[in-house]
Amino acid sequence: MEERTGEVPGMPELSQETERGRAGALFGLAEVTGPSMVPTLRHGDRLLVQYGAAARPGGIVVLRHPFQQDLLVVKRAVERREGGWWVLGDNPYAGGDSTDYGVVPDELILGRALLRYRPLAGGQRSPAALARWIFSAARPLLPVRSASRRLRAR
Repeated sequence: MEERTGEVPGMPELSQETERGRAGALFGLAEVTGPSMVPTLRHGDRLLVQYGAAARPGGIVVLRHPFQQDLLVVKRAVERREGGWWVLGDNPYAGGDSTDYGVVPDELILGRALLRYRPLAGGQRSPAALARWIFSAARPLLPVRSASRRLRAR
């Protein structure tokens, strides 16, 4: 189902299907792969993305990788700097963010993630597991100012 291009270990990557499906669309769905946004986003999470939306400090954005522009990644926009945005993953051990490639120019930021949807895992069959999933499956991804301040120090 998914084609992958230019895999970079530890970077959440979006499928090429996501990129093909978003041409001209204001909103789209994306699937996250990789651990760099844990604990906020996990491998397999789906995102509702508003394409063309401006990045905000603390918000989660979808962008083209500065060195591999056929690779789409998901990061947290930490702060505006000269030349673009400083973006970081929420998992400090995964790498693959501005600490590796510097400031991301505005034209590489495709949009802002608005909602995280976590699909039902195959083993969640008990009523208690289903109830937990119902209350935790979808969460809005609001800009987290405290996280942007915390991450800025890195």
